[in-house]
Amino acid sequence: MTTVVLADDEALLRKAMAALLPMEGDITVLAEAENGEQAVAATLEHRPDVLVVDLEMPGVDGLGAVARIRGVLPDQVILMLTRHARPGVLRRALKLGVQGFVSKSADPAHITAVIAALHSGRRWVDPDVSALAVADDCPLTDREVDVLRATGDGYSVADIAARLHLAEGTVRNYLSNAMQKTQTRTRHEAARFAREHDWL
Repeated sequence: MTTVVLADDEALLRKAMAALLPMEGDITVLAEAENGEQAVAATLEHRPDVLVVDLEMPGVDGLGAVARIRGVLPDQVILMLTRHARPGVLRRALKLGVQGFVSKSADPAHITAVIAALHSGRRWVDPDVSALAVADDCPLTDREVDVLRATGDGYSVADIAARLHLAEGTVRNYLSNAMQKTQTRTRHEAARFAREHDWL
């Protein structure tokens, strides 16, 4: 028997999965969550074998929830559901240790099989998801992505330096490189450009 916490803001889809997954395999749904905050709370409370979490949720999104859960439960097995597997998002999810990626349109039997695979220690990324990730044209380095993401979140250069444990001059260099690569005039324009191209 595999225990699961389901986190998805689409109530109809979440309820359907909660009903169908146990019918497809040896799965017990311990709790449901409709946003990232609830996903974190339910996972920490119930400690499921597998957390099934939607990428796009209001407030704290799937990646934000995973990052917080990882801080407390570094070995938590996680299956992420997504409609749009943007390259930058997939990269971040894999860095956070997400073991599985499945399209939200997948058949319940397929999702059940992937849950079982993850529970047994394997990894799974749906072919359509990985195909999108391979088509990654991002010219930015990981550190340039980090500083642009922090810029987009409204942090100053000094704040970014403190958060990323870098010197302010180093942060400015990364931002300057990113502005050159995106052909933009300010770091905020560069951050917006990178978000629009799904690099963050």
